[in-house]
Amino acid sequence: MVSYPLLTAKPVFALLSRDHLSCPLGQFHQKTKPGRFAGTLDISRWKRMVNISAQERTAKKQKQERNAEPGVDPVGFLSRVGISDRAFAQYLRERHKALKDRRFELCSRFIDLKEASSGYEILGMHRHREHRVDFMEWAPGARYCSLIGDFNEWSPTENSAREGSFGHDDFGYWFIILEDKLKEGEEPEEYYFQEYNYVDDHDKGDTVNVEELMQRTDDEYWEPEEKWYRNSRLEFVAKLYEQMFGPNGPQTDEELGEIADAETRYKQWKESQTVDPDNNSPCYDVIDNGKDDIESVILDPVSREKFKNKKPPIKYWIEMRKGRKAWLKKYFPVMSHGSRYRVYFNTPNGALERVPAWATYVLPDGENSCAIHWEPPPEAAYKWTNLRPKVPKSLRVYECHVGISGEEQKISSFNEFVLKVLPHIKDAGYNAIQLIGVVEHRDYSSVGYKVTNLFAVSSRYGTPDDFKYLVDAAHGLGLLVLLDIVHSYAAADELVGLSLFDGSNDCYFHTGKRGHHKYWGTRMYKYGDVDVLHFLLSNLKWWVTEYLIDGFNFHSLPSMMYTHNGFANFSGEIEEYCNQYVDKDALIYLILANEILREVHPDIITIAEDATFYPGLCESTSQGGLGFDYWVNMSVSEMWLWLLENIPDHEWSMNKIVDVLVGSKQKSDKMLLYVENHNQSISGGRSFADILLGQHAEKSFKSDDLSFRGSSLLKMIKLITFSISGSAYLNFIGNEFAHPNRVEFPLPSNSYSFIYATRQWDLLRDRGLHHNLFDFDKDMMRLDENELILSKGQPVIHHVNDSKKVISYIRGPLLFVFNFHPEASHDQYYIGIEEAGEYRMIFNTDEPKYSGKGVLKSDQYLKKTVNKRFDGYRNSLELKLPFRSAQVYKLTRILRV
Repeated sequence: MVSYPLLTAKPVFALLSRDHLSCPLGQFHQKTKPGRFAGTLDISRWKRMVNISAQERTAKKQKQERNAEPGVDPVGFLSRVGISDRAFAQYLRERHKALKDRRFELCSRFIDLKEASSGYEILGMHRHREHRVDFMEWAPGARYCSLIGDFNEWSPTENSAREGSFGHDDFGYWFIILEDKLKEGEEPEEYYFQEYNYVDDHDKGDTVNVEELMQRTDDEYWEPEEKWYRNSRLEFVAKLYEQMFGPNGPQTDEELGEIADAETRYKQWKESQTVDPDNNSPCYDVIDNGKDDIESVILDPVSREKFKNKKPPIKYWIEMRKGRKAWLKKYFPVMSHGSRYRVYFNTPNGALERVPAWATYVLPDGENSCAIHWEPPPEAAYKWTNLRPKVPKSLRVYECHVGISGEEQKISSFNEFVLKVLPHIKDAGYNAIQLIGVVEHRDYSSVGYKVTNLFAVSSRYGTPDDFKYLVDAAHGLGLLVLLDIVHSYAAADELVGLSLFDGSNDCYFHTGKRGHHKYWGTRMYKYGDVDVLHFLLSNLKWWVTEYLIDGFNFHSLPSMMYTHNGFANFSGEIEEYCNQYVDKDALIYLILANEILREVHPDIITIAEDATFYPGLCESTSQGGLGFDYWVNMSVSEMWLWLLENIPDHEWSMNKIVDVLVGSKQKSDKMLLYVENHNQSISGGRSFADILLGQHAEKSFKSDDLSFRGSSLLKMIKLITFSISGSAYLNFIGNEFAHPNRVEFPLPSNSYSFIYATRQWDLLRDRGLHHNLFDFDKDMMRLDENELILSKGQPVIHHVNDSKKVISYIRGPLLFVFNFHPEASHDQYYIGIEEAGEYRMIFNTDEPKYSGKGVLKSDQYLKKTVNKRFDGYRNSLELKLPFRSAQVYKLTRILRV
């Protein structure tokens, strides 16, 4: 159909003549004047085009955009969560377009996203299959690059990236080849491409006769003309020249004279060819139809099929490959296992040395900081013994810091953690551990958040193989291993960090104020740079593939998502999530990170640590979300801390507590809750046990009252936080038994003391308060193991009484009742319930084994509903609620009326 002139909303028939209306529609094009309309007119379609509104056109255009990518809707999650802000919807569409451009940019550089996230396979230090070691580094601001270390007596000139041979490319990547050293009396390899199998001691090439193998290759694989061309390429050129000009052809340009054009030469050659009696047509021909600049080459189908079916001669190269013992007999490794090294750059500002950015093992020892070449022999390399556990239906996370996990005043190791802490975590009922401070960092007092080397396990806890042993042992116990990953900022250290890595200020980070965190003194990544994305995405995949990590907690997302690093007052207006302070490049990186991680490991778990409630954190990336599995609701812990430190018990508002715990509908899905994590007890804070049971509390309460009040509130706060709304729960190491002390890392202010950088496991060995609170926490985990509370969707909050301090709700098959009143017990308290029947109490915080008073006896655990309307339900339970206690009931028998 041709395009029609723009029409008004005037009826179509008013534009047509009487003759047009009197003829059949199918003959309309025959009645029209020449040049007026050139095709058949569809009047119904024309009517729709004329009368369509601007709004419908916009909707149609948006639908066409969505249909361009099947299953993708950049604003798909907005209607589900009830967001109707047009500006935010437009921002999501613009972000989606930028995401597609970023994907295209990555794929134009790295073929596909898989390669874009696999940089660790070629960058850094790698042993080549030949007798050499390859090193690659990205430093676009450097003029010269070399490797220095104890393997070459720290010489900056002996092993450098050479010009040509990919020594330095246009994108700033440097490539250095380190050849293994021949032993005395040994001859160099006859074939430069000789490969070695470093895993097995022996291989086929150790005993094979190379001459016989090459002869067999000629006989079995190469065609006669291929063999002839391979053996003498100059002979091929000489024969071609002789064929064109004869045996006594011209030897100089003057003798050569004029050369006919290619088509004429080809026709002359074609006429001189004889026809093969077995094949009536030549194997190829060139056809010039005069339309295209490039001529079409037509191959013989038989020759083409024969070429397609021919496989590379891999089996011959494998037969030629030698084993590790053959290599050890002939070579010294150019860089042995455990060698120390750094990378040396010559920059416009002078020479500098750096620990390589892709180093996998680093000793951050001040001015002596260096990378360690980690290449244990095959017999000493770690071998995995356990498979990854299946992802549980309810996620119960045990957050821990390896360094402070021991009783002794020192930095604990990976091996000590496996021996002493992992069995405790399993016994406590948790099914996942979240490790903080594992990635290499120079400043131990930073808890591991000022990361210097993203691909290296912290050497202060052990070797890379020691960490693999930890992960393997955790998997053997059925525990998932999550890693607290810090991609939101980086340490400002230079020798062991990435700051001014190549001498310039814009290698990995933004320049100017944008490149520095205003309050933390850290550097901010440049997420819009392809090579920085290559580095960060590869880092995520590295931990999953090399160490079999099961998931990540993305630390401090506001630092990266906003140019103000999250240090701003949020009023909750949707405009705050799409204004000029939002870093679109950072959001695109998070989307790519979640997509790539799911390609690597479909069951990966990703957690977003965000205090700004950014919309769509846990929505699918195809529907406009960021793709996380869980988001951390940090406001819950802050609420409990505020209540404990500032508000008397009798003034606590039950409605406000429930509002914070449950949140709005769009924020409750996939929410991870915790009472306290490392933030509450590290860097000047206090644990809740210290607040409730510490020395300062003794001034206000008697010893007995203090113990009961503190333990009762801890149990109730844990149970309501655990059960009311979240899809996952987290506990910091030691808090399961009410660890009494804060955490304080060695600092100049405490004379570098380790007295508070430990955990007091001896408290569990005494059958006292702390052991009882641990039993409570363990039974709470077992309650979820049996009833799957965390996977039961949203609760039904049906009873909140501020005056009597009572909260009751139903989640799944369980009824939860809390009496937060500090003094008043309720002997006959009615709680509405829909289903009539018998309810048995299956969990009671007031039991003596949990350091409770034991007001309710075992014969009072079974309750039967009464036909009395309450809380909007037709039935109710008459309960006895001791003060500062909580009860959990389960329907055991249904009564039909």
